[in-house]
This record gives sequence, structure tokens and C-alpha cells, in this order.
Amino acid sequence: MSEHYDVVVAGAGPAGGQCARDLATRNYDVLLLEAEGEDEFPAGSNKSTAGTFPSVMSSFGIPDEVVMNYTDEVVLESPNDHYVRDQTGAVLQFAEYKQWLVEDARSEGADVRFDARATAPIRNDGRAVGVRYNGDQEVSAEVVIDATGPAAPLARKLDVCDLERERQAIGVEYEMRGIDMNAPGHADLRDAMMLRLDHDLAPGGYSWIFHTHDDEAKVGVCYIQNESHREHAREDFRIDDYLQYWIDDDPRLADAERIEGKQHRGSGHIQLPDNLSTGGFMAIGDTVPTIDPLWGEGIGKCMRSARVAAATVDSALTGETDTSAEMMSVYDDLWHSDVAPNARKRLLMTELLYRGSNDRYDRLMRDLKAAGTDTLQRANKGSFAAMFNLLTFDDVPLVAGLARDLLDDAIPGVSLS
Repeated sequence: MSEHYDVVVAGAGPAGGQCARDLATRNYDVLLLEAEGEDEFPAGSNKSTAGTFPSVMSSFGIPDEVVMNYTDEVVLESPNDHYVRDQTGAVLQFAEYKQWLVEDARSEGADVRFDARATAPIRNDGRAVGVRYNGDQEVSAEVVIDATGPAAPLARKLDVCDLERERQAIGVEYEMRGIDMNAPGHADLRDAMMLRLDHDLAPGGYSWIFHTHDDEAKVGVCYIQNESHREHAREDFRIDDYLQYWIDDDPRLADAERIEGKQHRGSGHIQLPDNLSTGGFMAIGDTVPTIDPLWGEGIGKCMRSARVAAATVDSALTGETDTSAEMMSVYDDLWHSDVAPNARKRLLMTELLYRGSNDRYDRLMRDLKAAGTDTLQRANKGSFAAMFNLLTFDDVPLVAGLARDLLDDAIPGVSLS
């Protein structure tokens, strides 16, 4: 291997692009490998709803140029009711955002190589020392980082992640115009991000409308392959059928049309990771389950995982180089404390939420209105006390069913231990 870098990052998504950007800013020699060609990037990986919040925008210096719309509210919707919360946010143009990350990393000094599909790690005494890409091309590095997403070709071969097919999240989204954003009998969705809980439209998941401009929005559905999905799913429906069913049925979408070429689809895993690193190696972003299990937010978490990985590299390569498994495990600790705190609690809350019926979702909207914003905010941060404030005696069977599955280890990645 004639080429050598301090760090090789595979995958130019939010995590990989941000990690290369952070490391290049710190003057490390960084190579960013991306499987897609530069001319079409990111046509094959333009899969995110790209809703995020001001804290992420400011923390990572995301420019206004990649924002489609700044929103003022988050709307939670059930089949027959809704709840509105004041919460500023931003809906990004995901493709332009990814392009900006790559260009900024390049401007800071990172080498970027397109049409370069990482296929395997190169190992020496069990430690990752490089990457093989495009079949027979090789490059060596002090640290290798897998940011390729669920495919995880490097992490899998190093036994770092073991992604379960159960509880996989699957989603599809259209960008549409001609939407009635303030329809009678519905919440005002102008400058809002709306999430709908309704098993008729997304069994075991949720659907959404994110306002982007005038009468345009991102409209999509996502479900997790969980027990609730198996209970409520239609045998003859695939993910696209659910979205089309919603478009055909919702009066807000009656006159809407799809914007040509603006269809996004993707998948992710909803589980706790076992480990995130080994000698000379870290897995970041959606290579491990980084998506928030409760509401699906991924951009902020991916970028935070990139930042703590870059900090770990900084520690490993400052002074006497130490890329041992023990040093790399600093990243694991930072991931659990800074990227996804309360991950186990949030997974349990996700399981409980999606086991509710549509009638229970209607009642949840009423409960949220009565409880106020503080209860939802604390529940969203993983407070069991706040969550139980929203439960009633009628919810005992839901909680009992969840406890039974936990005792039987029927939920991958989550247990009572």
C-alpha cells in the first residue's frame, strides 16, 4: 500500500462528511471515500426528510443556503385530533446539505475520492490498518472509520455491529406541491413539521408532512418492522402503497402532485448497538443504529457521532500514537453519553408508543393538551416519570405486554437488564 493517511473515512453522508470536515480542520491527513460518482452525488443516497433543530444548525455551522424552510411549530397528529407545540426547526435540502459537507471538508484539506466503494478493512494483528475499495484498490491509515450506513461493509467484517433485521425502519417520501397547508378541521401546517400516529397509514410507525415552501412539503411514511406492524399491516400493501393510500384519502393532498425526481427512500435499524469500535476502527452515523428511535431524527445524532469520533482520533494521534481497542473505546463512551443518552429508555418508550391503538393516539393528543409542554419535553428526554404521567389504568395491558416481551427477550437489543 503506497498511499497512507492519518484517517480514512468511508461514506460521505452526514456522519462521514462531518467527520472528514472536523479532522481536516484539525490538520489531519484525511481521505473520504464515496461510492457514488461526483456528478450524480447524492442521487442514490438522498434519503432523509432532513428535519433538524437550531442547536444542530449552530453547532455545526450549517448555512442558510441548504435550508428549504425554517419552521416554527411541531404538530403531533392522530386520526381525529392534533397537538401543537412551539418548536423552531429547519427542513434541509438534503442533497445540497451533503454536497456542502463534502465541499467544506475538501476546502479544509481533506482528499475526497468519488466512485470509490469501500469493500473490506485491511487488518494487521486484528487491528484495522487500511481499507480495500473497488475490489483491488488499497489505502492504509492509522484509523479507519465506517460511515457507510446500514450496509456497514467494514464494520460487519470487523464484528463491530450486528444489525438485526427485526425492528428495521423502512420509509418513503415524496416532495409534493399543491397541498392545502391550512385545511379546515386540521392543524395549520404552514411553517410546521407534522408527525402523524395512525396505524391505518403507517402500521407500527408514523407519517409526516414537513412544510418546505408555499404549498409544497415533504410527505412520507415510515414504519418499524415490529409487533405492532405485524398486527396492523395489510397483507397486500408495501411501503409505497401506504403513502399512496394516504395521498388518495387525505383532503389536504387531494389536489397535490408529486414533484418530478423528488422521491426519497431509505431504511435504518432501531436497536441498541453492542459495540462501536475496535483496534484502529470506529463505526459512526447509521452504520450503527444512530437514528432516534422515537421520532426518527438522524442528522443531529449522525453529526454528533462524527464529532466525538474526531475527538477520539485527536486523542489517539496526539503525542505517542495509540489506536488500540482500549483507546478507540473512548468513542463508545462518548457515544452513549453525548450522542444517544438514555438510548435504552427511548427504545422502551418507542415500543410502548407504537403498541397503542388509534383510539389511544386520539386520547394521547388530549392528554398532551392537558399535561402541557413540560411533560412532553421531559418524556422526550427519556423521563419515565413524565411518560407514566400520560398513562392510565386502560394502558395496563400495553405495559404488561411490553414487560412480557422484555422478559422473553423478544425485542432485539433491548432487555430489562
